[in-house]
Amino acid sequence: MTSLHVKSVPMRVSGSDLRLLQVFDSVVRGGGYAGAEAELNIGQSTISNHMTALEERIGFTLCQRGRGGFRLTERGQAVHEASRRLGQALGDFAADVAALKGELRGELRVAILDCVASDPANRITEVIAAFGRVAPDVRLVLVQERPQDIQPKIVEGLYHCGIGSHRSRVEGIDYKPLYEESHGLYCGVDHPFFARPDAALTDEVLADAPYVHRGYWREEDGMRRIRWRIEATVQQIEPELLLIRSGRFIGFLPHHAAEHDVATGRMRRIRPDDVGYVCLFELYTPRARRGSDVLTAFLASMDAVASPR
Repeated sequence: MTSLHVKSVPMRVSGSDLRLLQVFDSVVRGGGYAGAEAELNIGQSTISNHMTALEERIGFTLCQRGRGGFRLTERGQAVHEASRRLGQALGDFAADVAALKGELRGELRVAILDCVASDPANRITEVIAAFGRVAPDVRLVLVQERPQDIQPKIVEGLYHCGIGSHRSRVEGIDYKPLYEESHGLYCGVDHPFFARPDAALTDEVLADAPYVHRGYWREEDGMRRIRWRIEATVQQIEPELLLIRSGRFIGFLPHHAAEHDVATGRMRRIRPDDVGYVCLFELYTPRARRGSDVLTAFLASMDAVASPR
């Protein structure tokens, strides 16, 4: 008896497939069917039908749902990441076609760090305003990311550009210096150090105090001589601010983030003359890919804002 071998046919994405993938993306971002219901404006039973249709179309299970809650399978995670890249590629295609007609349309995806809105050196709001005047029909997506994630995601094409600061550099990224952000060591009003003079807060004393560390910094300039007693780790500045305000920890903060607390007596800066460091913020753009007209217009807006008046 001769066995029959069926040749696998590659999936060809249709318009209905794109709709199913959009539903899938909403479900993932919403953490389940209930979370996607309001965004999609359809009932959970309809969402369930769409998800079943997508899984049948793809040929395997994308997520587990039940009493244990919603959870992506390993292959479901891979499909979601691929669908995001597909959606972004389609958006970039639409923008390129519009550019051929002399129009600035489509989407511009920009990654930034947390806790930058209070920094007077960060002029992103002025850049957005200037860009809006030349490209009012472009949908701007501004996303907060961790410092270590921005550069790889630009290389992958998830973002068109980014503004950030990080010691390590990634192949395939071009860097343009923008401004510097100064950081100092701070404690809260209820911390034992708050009323002590700086002369009493030696390296040894500081090294014995519970310290909150930002997990993405391996070593900070200007303070490597101190072996910090790390008892809390954060990935963003605002949680760090809360921990320092509690009076339990000391830690480094950008001056602009601590300015209000210092002015109102809730925090103080420790040894401002010799403990601190500076971060260089840079513009990240992809080196390998051709820049779109939309990205070019955004970069021109940045140059116009930065130029002397």
